[in-house]
Amino acid sequence: MSIEELNEEVPDRHSEHSEEPPEHNSNEENESSSTTHSDYKVPTGGDGIIKHHLSGMYQNWFLDYASYVILERAVPHINDGLKPVQRRILHTMRRLEDGRYNKVANIVGETMKFHPHGDASIGDALVQLGQKDLLIDCQGNWGNILTGDGAAAPRYIEARLSKFALEVVFNPKTTDWKLSYDGRNKEPITLPVKFPLLLTQGVEGIAVGLSSKILPHNFNELLDASIAHLKNEGFTLYPDFLTGGYIDVGKYNDGERGGSVKVRAKINKVDNKTLSVTEIPFGKTTSSLTESILKANEKGKIKIRKVDDMTAKNAEIVIHLAPGVSSDKTIDALYAFTDCEISISPNCCIIENNKPHFLCISNVLKYCTDNTLLLLRMELEIQKGELLESLLFASLERIFIEERIYKDKEFENAKTMDEAVAHIDKRLTPFKPSFIREITRDDILRLMEIKMGRILKFNKDKAEEQIASYKTQIEQIDFHLNHIVEYTIDWFANLKEKYGKDHLRKTEIRSFDTIEATKVVEANEKLYINREEGFIGYGLKKDEYVCNCSDIDDIIIFFRDGKYKVVKVAEKLFVGKNILYINVFKKNDNRTIYNVIYRDGKVVPYYIKRFNVTGVTRDKEYDLTQGTPGSRIIYFSANPNGEAETIKVILKPKPRQKLLVFDKNFSEIAIKGRQSMGNILTKAEVHKISLKQKGGSTLGGREVWFDRDVLRLNYEGRGELLGEFFANDLILVVCQNGEFYTSNFDVSNHYEDNILIIEKFNVNKIWSAALFDADQEGKPYLKRFIFEETSRKMNFLGDNGNSNLILLTDEIYPRIEVVYGGHDSFRESMVVDAEEFIAVKSYKAKGKRLTTYEISTVNELEPTRFLEPEQTEVSIEVDIISEEEKSPSDILDEILGQGKLFD
Repeated sequence: MSIEELNEEVPDRHSEHSEEPPEHNSNEENESSSTTHSDYKVPTGGDGIIKHHLSGMYQNWFLDYASYVILERAVPHINDGLKPVQRRILHTMRRLEDGRYNKVANIVGETMKFHPHGDASIGDALVQLGQKDLLIDCQGNWGNILTGDGAAAPRYIEARLSKFALEVVFNPKTTDWKLSYDGRNKEPITLPVKFPLLLTQGVEGIAVGLSSKILPHNFNELLDASIAHLKNEGFTLYPDFLTGGYIDVGKYNDGERGGSVKVRAKINKVDNKTLSVTEIPFGKTTSSLTESILKANEKGKIKIRKVDDMTAKNAEIVIHLAPGVSSDKTIDALYAFTDCEISISPNCCIIENNKPHFLCISNVLKYCTDNTLLLLRMELEIQKGELLESLLFASLERIFIEERIYKDKEFENAKTMDEAVAHIDKRLTPFKPSFIREITRDDILRLMEIKMGRILKFNKDKAEEQIASYKTQIEQIDFHLNHIVEYTIDWFANLKEKYGKDHLRKTEIRSFDTIEATKVVEANEKLYINREEGFIGYGLKKDEYVCNCSDIDDIIIFFRDGKYKVVKVAEKLFVGKNILYINVFKKNDNRTIYNVIYRDGKVVPYYIKRFNVTGVTRDKEYDLTQGTPGSRIIYFSANPNGEAETIKVILKPKPRQKLLVFDKNFSEIAIKGRQSMGNILTKAEVHKISLKQKGGSTLGGREVWFDRDVLRLNYEGRGELLGEFFANDLILVVCQNGEFYTSNFDVSNHYEDNILIIEKFNVNKIWSAALFDADQEGKPYLKRFIFEETSRKMNFLGDNGNSNLILLTDEIYPRIEVVYGGHDSFRESMVVDAEEFIAVKSYKAKGKRLTTYEISTVNELEPTRFLEPEQTEVSIEVDIISEEEKSPSDILDEILGQGKLFD
C-alpha cells in the first residue's frame, strides 16, 4: 500500500472508530482548547481526493487525546484529590442520599448521566472507593483487599455516603459547576473537600506520557500535620497502608519522583518449624504472596514443606518449614526472594489549573490545608450573608407590623401595586439608616406577602429575641472570620476527635537491614570438580564432590602456581587445571584466613604469609606470590575462624648445614593483605612441609552489637555492644512481659520489639525482680533467681498472663523502696535489702510478698554494699611437653632412603 493510500484510509478509520472525548458546551473549555492545541484543520478537496499531513494529525488528534486522558481520566485534581469518575460517583450518591442504602447498580446507572465511559469503569471505581473505608458506607460482599477477591455483582451490594463524607466533602453553596458531557445536567468541577483527602486515600493512575502514584497516609497524622502547618510548625509525613506490615522510609524523599520505600510483610515465628505471615505488603494479596513463596521454593531459594492460606478477616499465611531448616534464615530468605518485601516508587503528580504538576507530599498537604481554610472562610461569609438577610427581613417585618403600615389609608386605598410599594417605601424612610443595605422593591413585595394570621399572632418580645439571636450569631461568625486560623485548627481537631479512633496507624515504621541474598539462600545445589580437565559446576554429577552451594553463589579457586580468582557458579565452567583449593566465596568475610607457604621462583627463597580475601572483581585473576616465574605454593590451608596451626619443615641436607628440621607456628605471622609479600621462612631448599599440630583461632572472640532500630545483631559496630563472644557463648533476651530465652549470636536471628534486656548470657548472674502477682490478688512480690539456658520462651512472672513486672535488676546487693499509697499513704516508706530479704531460688519460685498494704510505687535505690574484689592472685603454670623429635641423623637417613632395621 502506498503512502497516499494510507493517508486516505487513516481518517476514515478514525471517523468510524473514534474515541475522542465528547464536546462540552462550556465556552471556557472551548476557549482553552483553541489556545492549547494546534490550529491544524482537516483539509477538504472538491475533487473527491483528500490528503492529510501525518504531522498535523499527530499534533492535533493525539495531543487532544493525551490531554483528555491526563485531565479527565487518570490524574487526580489537587483541590479534592479525586479523579473525574470518583467525583461523579460521589456527586451522584449525594443526589440519591436519603439516609438509606442504594443498590450499586442504581448508583452506576445514575452516574452514567455524568460519566461517558460505561458501567464497568464506574463499578470498579466505586468498589475501590468503598474498600478504602472512608467515604462510602458499604453493605454486602465488597471483596477483600487481603485476598484479592472481587466484589459481588452490583445488583447484590449496596452503598451510601458515610457520615464523614457528608460532613467534609459536600456543600453546593461553595461548589463551582459545569454542564455534563451531554449538556442535560450540571456536575461539580471539583468538590469542596475540607480535608487532605488526596493523601488519605492515595491514588494510582497511568495516563499518556506520565503516571501518578501517591501512597496513602494516616488519617490522624494528616490532621496533626495540617494543624502544625497552620501553627507554622514543621511536620513529617510517612505512608500508612490498610494491609499493615513494616515500612522503611529512609529514601521516601517526601513522596517526590526518585524516592522509594521498602515495604515488608509481618512474619512471626509460631515455633522453630512454623512461620506465620499476619500482615502483607501494600499492593499485594495473600494469593500473590503465597504464589511467590511457592515459586521461590520450586527454585530452591527456600526450603518449605507446605504453605496454608488461612486468611479470613485478618491475613494469615502459615508456612511449614522443612526439617533441619533455620526459621530465622528462612525469614530473611522470604524477604530476599519473595514478595514479602517489595520496593515502591511514589510519583506525586496532580492536576492544578488544568495542567499536570509534580509536587512533594508536604506541598500537597499545605495546599489542601490552605484550601480548607479558604472554604471555611467562604462558608462563614455565606452563612453571615444569609443571617444578615434574615436580620434585615425580621427588622422590616417588625417595623411593618408595629408601625401598622398595613393599616394606613394610603396603603389600603392604593389603586396600583406601585402606589402601595411607594407608600411603604416612604414609611420606611426614617428607619433606613439602621438597615445593612438599601431596601429594594423585592423586599417590600415580600412584606406585602405576609399573611394576616401571622400579623395577628405577632409577638414583639419573640421578634426582639429572634433579632437578638441573629445579631449574636453574626457576632460569633465575625469572631471566627477574624480568627480564621484558630477556627480551622478547631475544625481539624474536631475531625480527629470524631473519626480518628477508627483510623489508627497500621503500618509500623522501621529501618530495614540489607539482606544479602547469598547469605540467606538455601544450598540447593552441589558443587563438583573435574581436576583432570579443569571444569567445575553443579552439573558434573559423576565427578569429585566439593561442597553444597546455591545457584547464586560465587566460587573462589586457588591454583598451585599462586594464582586465584572468583567466578560465578555455573552448571559447567572451565577454570583451568592444577586447582589447589576451591570453595564458596563469602564477600567481606574477615574471619576466613588463608595460611600459605610459597616458593618465590623455581628454587628459593620460601615465604610464609597469612591473609584474607574480602572483596575481588569477579573473573579477574590475582596472584598471591610476587609473580616470579616458576613460583609455586608449597603449603596451603583455609581456616574459617582464623585458626593458626603448627607445621614441621624438613630441609634438604647440604654440606655444613646444621639445621635440617624446625617447627613454625602460623600464629607468629601477622595477618596482612592478600598482596603482601609475607615473611621469609627459609632460604634453604625444602624437602617436605607437614602439619604438626592444629591450633586455635588467633582472631579472639567476635564482638557483637545489637541495633535496636532494626532489632538485629551485627558485627559492624552498629548499636549497643553486647560483648566479645566465643563459639559456645549465648545471648540472653528478656521481654517486657516476663518472657526470656537464650540464642546464639548469629546475625540472621530475629528479635521482637518488646525487648527489656538483651546481653551476653552469664549463667551465674543473680537477678532480682519485683512484680505484681495476679495469682495473689495483685500483691507485690520480690524474688531472686538465675536465668537458665533455654531456646524456648519461658516466663519468670509465672503462668498467669495478668502478672506485671515492676522492676528487674542485676545488682548484687539491691535495695528496694516500697512507697505506700491510697488509704495507706500515711505510712512511712519501707526499704528492703533484697539479698537479706529472700534467698536465691529458681525463676519458677513465687518469691516473697513485700507487703499487704496498698502501695503507690516500688523503686530501686542505690546499693550500699558492693562486691569486694578478690585479693589473691592465682598463678597457673602449664608444662608444655612436646613430642619426642627425631634426631638429625634419623632425618638424614629418611631422606636418603636408608631406614634402620633396629631401633
